[in-house]
Amino acid sequence: MIYLDNAGTTKVSPHVLEEMLPYFSEEYGNASSLHSLGQRAKEVIENARTTIAKCINANPKEIYFTSGGSESDNQAILSVANIGKRTNKRHIISSKFEHHAVLHTLEKLKKEGFEITYLDVYENGIVRPEDVENAIKDDTCLVTIMFANNEIGTIQPIKEIGEICRKHKVIFHTDAVQAVGHIPIDVEKMNIDLLSLSAHKFHGPKGVGALYAKSNVLLSSLIEGGAQEKGKRAGTENVAGIVGMATALYDACQEMEEVSKKETYLRDKLISSLSKIPHSALNGDAKKRVPNNFCMCFEGIEGESLLLLLDDAGICASSGSACTSGSLDPSHVLLAIGRPHEVAHGSLRLTLSKYTTEDEIDFVIKKVPEIVEYLRKISPVWDELKKGERKYAI
Repeated sequence: MIYLDNAGTTKVSPHVLEEMLPYFSEEYGNASSLHSLGQRAKEVIENARTTIAKCINANPKEIYFTSGGSESDNQAILSVANIGKRTNKRHIISSKFEHHAVLHTLEKLKKEGFEITYLDVYENGIVRPEDVENAIKDDTCLVTIMFANNEIGTIQPIKEIGEICRKHKVIFHTDAVQAVGHIPIDVEKMNIDLLSLSAHKFHGPKGVGALYAKSNVLLSSLIEGGAQEKGKRAGTENVAGIVGMATALYDACQEMEEVSKKETYLRDKLISSLSKIPHSALNGDAKKRVPNNFCMCFEGIEGESLLLLLDDAGICASSGSACTSGSLDPSHVLLAIGRPHEVAHGSLRLTLSKYTTEDEIDFVIKKVPEIVEYLRKISPVWDELKKGERKYAI
C-alpha cells in the first residue's frame, strides 16, 4: 500500500508509540490526583507543555491541551467572540477557504448577530494582507486566517497579517493544523495571538491537540466540570496522547529541514510529471505551499472514480471534491480559487510524509495518467469536450 493522504492523518511514528506506551499501563495515574502516581503524570504533562511551547516559541503557560484542531479552533474563535460581545465589537474577518471547524463556528456566530467578512483567496490560493487591512473596521474583534490550506497546501502571509492586526489592535488567530511540524513557526515573530494544532498531522496520535493563546487573550471554557488546564478545559487529561504529541512535534522540528527537502523534491516531481496530462491544472501556488502537498484538477473526470481506481492500484489518496463528506457539492476550497464546478469535481490531492519513497512516487506517476485516460474514455462529458460540444475550462 502506498499511503499519500497525510493531510488527512499520519501514521504514529515508532518513536512516538514507544514513548506513549508506559502511560497506558505502568504510569496510568490521573494528573489531578495527589498521590505519587498522579503527580508523576502531572509532571509529564507540564514537560510536554514546555516542549510544545519551545517548538513554536511560546511560553508554556500559553499552551492549552485539547482534543484536536477542531476544538482548538472553536475555543479560540468563541473566546474572542465573547470578548467582542463585552466590548461591543461584533465583526470578524476570515477567508473563503477555511476549514469547516472555522467556517461552521463563524456561521453560528453570524446567527448570533456577528458580521463576518470572508476574504477572497484568488487563483493562487493566498490571502492578500492589504485585503485584511482594508476589511478591518472599528468594531472588528478577530481576524482568523489559516496558516496553510488543508486541501491545496498554500501558505498564507501570516507574519504580515499579524503585523496588520497588531497595528489595529485586533486579535489574530490562525488554524495551523496543516503547518505545525511541517514549516517553521514562531508565534512571537509572526505576531500570532491564537494558534490551533493537532498531533495526528505530524505523526502523533489522534484525539489530542493544543491551543496556543497569548497571555493577554482571555479564553472561555467550552467544557465545564473541572479545574484542568487552568480552568479552561475540564476533563481528565489524555496523558499518553499529550506525551505522544510533544514527542512527535519535537521530532518533527528536529527533522524538519531534512524532511522538507525530501518532500519538496518528491512534490515537485509529481507536479512536473502529472502536469503533462492534457487539460490538467495545479491548484494553488506552485511554490508557496507546504512541502508535502500536491493538488491537481483533471478535466472530464470525477474525483470519486479516480480515488477508487487508485485504491484498487494500492494507492491511498484523497480528492478536493466533496465525496469524502457525503455531499454532492464540490470543494469550497476549489470554488474559492475559481475552479468551475465540473472541474473541481475532478481533483486529486496527494500528501506526502517522511516515510514516502521515490519508488512510490514513480509508481503514482505511472498509474495516474493511465487511470485518467481510462476515465476520460468512458466519460460522456469528455466526449462532448472532444467533439467541441463543450468548451474546455482548463
